[in-house]
Amino acid sequence: MDIDRAHFPMLAGLCPYADTVFNSWQRPMLLEELDRLPAERSGPWVDRVRAMCRTAEEGSHRYVWFVGD
Repeated sequence: MDIDRAHFPMLAGLCPYADTVFNSWQRPMLLEELDRLPAERSGPWVDRVRAMCRTAEEGSHRYVWFVGD
């Protein structure tokens, strides 16, 4: 994702070719960045990421994983 690292450090860390993991401390930052995304960057994927975060929040030792190719 081509995005400004200064304003979106969590989202800028996503790489389509590598795995990326967000832990319980990083999830709130990720969600906050999703709230600030410009409309042209948003889409159905944002709702899916929010759902993954909610699932991860339901228990301890759960992470949000993005698996690259």
